[in-house]
Amino acid sequence: MIKRFDNIKLSVFKSESALINIASRKLGAPVKYFKIIKKSLDARDKANICWVYSVACSCTEEAECRQKFDLSCTTPRIAIVGSGPAGLMCALRLVDHGIAPIILERGQSVELRRAACNKFFTEHTLDSDSNVQFGEGGAGTFSDGKLNTQTHDGFNRDVLEYFARFGAPEEILYLNKPHIGSDKLFDVLRAIRAHIISRGGSFMFDTRVVGIEKRGEELAGLNVVDVRTGKSSFIACDAAVLAIGHSARDTFQMLDVHGVFMEPRDFAVGVRIEHLARDINFAQYGKASSCLPAADYKLVSHAGGRTVFTFCMCPGGVVIPAASEEGGVVVNGMSLYARSGTNSNCALMVQMRRTDFGSDDLFSGMRFQRKLEERAFALGGGDYRAPAMTLGDFMSDKICGDFSDVKPSYAAGVKYAPLSQVLPSVAVEALKSAIPDMDRKLRGFASPHAVLTGVESRFSSPVRIVRGQSLESISLKNLYPCGEGSGYSGGITSSAADGIRVAERIFEKFR
Repeated sequence: MIKRFDNIKLSVFKSESALINIASRKLGAPVKYFKIIKKSLDARDKANICWVYSVACSCTEEAECRQKFDLSCTTPRIAIVGSGPAGLMCALRLVDHGIAPIILERGQSVELRRAACNKFFTEHTLDSDSNVQFGEGGAGTFSDGKLNTQTHDGFNRDVLEYFARFGAPEEILYLNKPHIGSDKLFDVLRAIRAHIISRGGSFMFDTRVVGIEKRGEELAGLNVVDVRTGKSSFIACDAAVLAIGHSARDTFQMLDVHGVFMEPRDFAVGVRIEHLARDINFAQYGKASSCLPAADYKLVSHAGGRTVFTFCMCPGGVVIPAASEEGGVVVNGMSLYARSGTNSNCALMVQMRRTDFGSDDLFSGMRFQRKLEERAFALGGGDYRAPAMTLGDFMSDKICGDFSDVKPSYAAGVKYAPLSQVLPSVAVEALKSAIPDMDRKLRGFASPHAVLTGVESRFSSPVRIVRGQSLESISLKNLYPCGEGSGYSGGITSSAADGIRVAERIFEKFR
């Protein structure tokens, strides 16, 4: 019989192997089956930082059971548009149900995509279809693979188990704040692709959806174009999943032309802030920082009347170019599995309102984003360098033109420039009020040596493709908006869980 023990505390200076002895004492017999269920760090008392575990154990051998799926269903033709977390998890759940989808991806496979991104980082040559936003794995491929989420979706566990099944570190199944690392994600994505193909699914990379064909009020298929050759074709399908992500602006416009109902959304914009990783580690853990993983943080402030918050924190990571349109600069953050870089960074975001966008039509937010990105491009020198400055200069409205202890990590290079000329004035003032407030919660956050790099404009989708209780578009049957592009999720885990949810609904409809 398996027993579970919670709230087992272990000093950060002790080996994890000590858990076996603790479990044996609690069982009163030698442990033959042992598994960590959850692991989190309690750093509230810096003089006594400890790991807190929940474990399952038994004095007999135990066989773990896996869920069996009903494969007795029909085999409809399902197209999935986009191979980010939502699209891939939707595909995995469908093949588990015996349905072999076709995945349409405007970007390239992860191997070619990585080469295209590296070329952009070093040579400033942007591929507008295969970049940090578009391609196998979606934007999450270049963001550390953070799997923590604030949602309590019933499919979150399924997401973790899928990732672990295809090569992610097993610790993601029990860590309180799991991450895969962008370096390990490449192999995970290749394994997922191979499995989907082995079960009858297929991938069409370099394939952009440019139109929708209807049969009355139902979807009949998709018009696509090969972005390398320009060749057009038609994909007939019984249903299509739109897992297009938050940056497919041309696809949003195409959907509007075809009468797919959407609505505008509020979102946030901001900058990346970088500190020395060792300073963040010490601020969070004190003297124990030398034997702990790179520290993260999460901060929120309402000091300036606008909500300002940190997002996508990358311990020991770098700031990367994330543009998907020519003539625009977008920044994002990335960490490798080891999180051993010199700097730590995160997005520092200001919540915007639709009244800030200048008009209130469907695409006003999208135009607002693009305007900020074009300003950043011009201020950075017009060659995809990013405008950057020290926090000290930003707070005092000065331009000294030099960095100090913290050096910017942005891969395409930076130009020292005033970010007040990029961000809306309401965002500038909100940041100036929030940063000292955040420093009271995390000492050193407001260090004048910290580096700000802009602009972070792709926090979330500027529109929502509205769906009903059936998860179908309310304006077209058998069209399933999904993930971040649908406006119903944000981040890897919640988007992936939404993909599984949509797959289950499709399975139930066509079984």
